[in-house]
Amino acid sequence: MQKVKLDAIDLRILRDLQDDGRITNVDLAQRAGISAPPCLRRVRALEESGFIHGYHAEIDGSSMGYKETFFALVGLDSQSQAVLSSFEALMTGWPEVRECHMIRGGGDFLLKLVARDKEHRDKLTMGITAADHVTTVSTLETIRTSKNMPGVPIDPEDAED
Repeated sequence: MQKVKLDAIDLRILRDLQDDGRITNVDLAQRAGISAPPCLRRVRALEESGFIHGYHAEIDGSSMGYKETFFALVGLDSQSQAVLSSFEALMTGWPEVRECHMIRGGGDFLLKLVARDKEHRDKLTMGITAADHVTTVSTLETIRTSKNMPGVPIDPEDAED
């Protein structure tokens, strides 16, 4: 993987792609203040360097029948690598688990899940509880989401000079 030193143009490109992954290269180049061919080269270099992991559409869960979003704080009976990896592999296989974070302080994993309804949510929670090595599961129901921003804050003023 090639190391890229980020300048203000790279940061503008990253910010604009994060805001709109469907932006055309011509529009992206115009916003960055460069022509299209070097813009495309920069995007490819950012992809190859691992700054850009992919592109996706943000789908409205409610429209797809997933009315519930909740979080689960999971405690395990062991923090051995085998137990941690086994739990991660299990959660990776569950399509309703949208995020799985190993955490420090208060538990071992924090999961973000979606469910069609309360019954589905309860079934998922019981499935987590029944998993090998799980000792505790605390769920947090989402009442409303007022902010859901993907990625990270990007300010071209923070460019490395």
